[in-house]
Amino acid sequence: MTITVLYGGEGPEREVSLRSGAAVTSAFAERGRDVTGADLRRKEDLFALLDEGNVEFAFIALHGGWGEDGTLQAALEMAGVPFSGSGHAACALAMDKTASKALFRWKGISVPKGIEVTRERGVRDLLDDPHMSSLLERSGKLVVKPCCSGSTVGVSILSGTDRLAEALEDAFRYDPRVLVEEYVSGRELTVTVYEKDGVPRCLPVIEIQPVTGFYDYSSKYTPGASEYLVPAPLSEFVLRRVEAASLAAHAALGCAAYSRVDLRLDEEGFPSVLEVNTVPGMTATSLVPKAAAAAGISFGEFLEEVVESSLAARRG
Repeated sequence: MTITVLYGGEGPEREVSLRSGAAVTSAFAERGRDVTGADLRRKEDLFALLDEGNVEFAFIALHGGWGEDGTLQAALEMAGVPFSGSGHAACALAMDKTASKALFRWKGISVPKGIEVTRERGVRDLLDDPHMSSLLERSGKLVVKPCCSGSTVGVSILSGTDRLAEALEDAFRYDPRVLVEEYVSGRELTVTVYEKDGVPRCLPVIEIQPVTGFYDYSSKYTPGASEYLVPAPLSEFVLRRVEAASLAAHAALGCAAYSRVDLRLDEEGFPSVLEVNTVPGMTATSLVPKAAAAAGISFGEFLEEVVESSLAARRG
């Protein structure tokens, strides 16, 4: 079976996707797989590729935008082409932070409180919203982020509301819908959930400690800009809480094969789910390969597991 690695895209995460695609392609080649790559700069490139009829299995390495919001997955489903990871519905839900967090709350999964904002709603109206005071109660800080984006692009952390207008404008550059959330003080954690023999399980939890500032785009993709504790130093009790929240988030969205769940752990040891990534990064500094290595699984072996579990999911 030939594996076609899809990467690129046209959004702000294109450069990261190119690196993920190169890493995945190289890992499959090292394992003797028949593998090829395709740089999809536009949606039309996908349609042209599918029209050729040569794609037997698509490994998706596009991050954000139509590569991760269910659009690409829906096109592959309609074409009858098996692909890696979750189906279009799970991807669409995961990418939309308002929708996914509403689902998580309904399922009893802890998430930060937040308000969705559009350009039509002025900053003054937002400041007058009675819910704003409750967002500041926890730490006195706010997180402003695009509703449907990744890699921490357009994200700001504010002390109070003085720079709220500026932060909103920055986030609106990437999405017409923006979330203003309470800031959860504590530790930054991420958990890779992967399915083996149809059973979701967690790889070792990673704690992320940026050298400076918060875990922004630069801290994520600049070697040496962040320190990673793998496995994270957690008590057995707290570890079980973190793993349970991650597995619950993965299941609530209907994810398949694998996902990466990002969380904050407060001072009392309670985790809050920030988001679920259905097409997580696969670069040299990415978190999924680090978690796999900590479990004694090579990058290539992990990719093979993703292919097998994805094929099983497509077969139903």
